Amino acid sequence: MVRPGDAVAAAPRYIGAMRNAPVFSLHRLDRLGDRLADDVATGAIAGADLLVGGTGGDIWRRTVGFRDSVAGDDLKPDALWRIYSMTKVVVSVAALVLAERGALRLDQPVADFIPAFGRLAVQGPEGGLRPAGSAPTVQDLLRHTAGIAYGYLGDGPTRRAYEADGLLAEDLDNAAFAERIARLPLEQEPGTVWHYSHATDILGRVLEVAGGADLQGVLDATLLGPLGLADTRFRIPTALAGRVAQPLPQAFGQRPVFHDPTEPRRSQRGNGGLVSSTADYARFLRMLLAGGALGGVRILAPASVRLMTADHLGTAIAKAAYYPPGPGYGFGLGVAVRLAAGEAPVPGSVGDWFWSSVGGTYFWVDPAAGFFALLMLQTSSAAQRQHYRTLTRAMVYAALEDGTAA
Repeated sequence: MVRPGDAVAAAPRYIGAMRNAPVFSLHRLDRLGDRLADDVATGAIAGADLLVGGTGGDIWRRTVGFRDSVAGDDLKPDALWRIYSMTKVVVSVAALVLAERGALRLDQPVADFIPAFGRLAVQGPEGGLRPAGSAPTVQDLLRHTAGIAYGYLGDGPTRRAYEADGLLAEDLDNAAFAERIARLPLEQEPGTVWHYSHATDILGRVLEVAGGADLQGVLDATLLGPLGLADTRFRIPTALAGRVAQPLPQAFGQRPVFHDPTEPRRSQRGNGGLVSSTADYARFLRMLLAGGALGGVRILAPASVRLMTADHLGTAIAKAAYYPPGPGYGFGLGVAVRLAAGEAPVPGSVGDWFWSSVGGTYFWVDPAAGFFALLMLQTSSAAQRQHYRTLTRAMVYAALEDGTAA
């Protein structure tokens, strides 16, 4: 484990020997690792694991701090992380696999899989309800344009309806959860507004119906099993509890409340229920960077990867006030996609794509520059999450010696 004060080579070091690999200064990447180690030393974070990789393997990695700062247990490379919303990307890829197999179509109505979604109502501005004018599709679920709300966001009548129903406080399986969501009002007409939502939870239920298994089983069959991602689970055995990375001690009321992934639960939420390891998620991203195949195993066709990472909003779909992709980014199928070299306050390339989570984990993939970066971190602070996303981007691109990033 690397700790604050470890020596850093003074002479510049570069890596880029792998075929078609970008060229990075390891000395400059070490500055970022040292910054994370310093933040552990000052008590800002418990620990972090940061990996930069390409299609040929890992380029650079730094693991710093504690798996459990209270117990004084050092963070190891095999730690398990609650990845929250980065679950959405895994579920979205599984949906594309089923689309390639003919088990579903992206333009197919959600009601074909969950009949209750044929009887939806939209919340009116004055509090009344009206029948939905159109039916949400699988594509709408993938791009957050199904009109569904997020029960944790906002303070209007839709949020109050979710609170009154109480479904977010219950441990429901995906079938029951989808039925309850269908009874609640939509925030907008389907297909009109990008609104962060429970859409990927509903997508998880669609995959169960289309795939003939629970969501874990569908993920195992479509991509986790073929890629050998054994650490990516909704629930882990009690024997693995000692690998789970913990945030700093939480004050009362802080979100998210970091759950115990060893506890039995009915829910397998597509929006944010998985734990994963750095190695597993890096392998998943490497497969996508490589065009859908890795180690002789093809998960997706290159055309499906291109479809996933293209903008699906255009100018016709409005963006809600809360739009986490941020300026310069559109949205594809489960990921934010960069549309402009400028506008965003972080470096990158047109066509790069990313997602993050409420628990602190974050990644981006830059196909033009030929690499991805993955940050594993557990924090309850929204300001801290944004800080490390921006800092990591700036310092990784500062180390890129040969690339097309603006």
